[in-house]
Amino acid sequence: MDIKFVSLNELYERLSPALNSKVNEFARKKYSYIKKEDIWNYLKDNKWLNSNALSLAEMVDDILNCSNLEVDKYVKNQLKNQVRNAYFNDLDNLL
Repeated sequence: MDIKFVSLNELYERLSPALNSKVNEFARKKYSYIKKEDIWNYLKDNKWLNSNALSLAEMVDDILNCSNLEVDKYVKNQLKNQVRNAYFNDLDNLL
């Protein structure tokens, strides 16, 4: 069964349980400043940007198994620029 999303915001909301789970993992490991928007943006910029037709399962797997150290480094770099919002441009190929 293929699930189709009409917007990236809808996809983001569908992935929220996995993102929340990863946020909880980060909090247990004392990375309480990392938010689900940060994980979304990290994966969007580093994993999903050049991908086509990813399944929901693949995206959940990417969320749950992304490197804590790499996400931390990404967030710290982004904090220098104060970018803390989820953004959805450049990912139309995921829908």
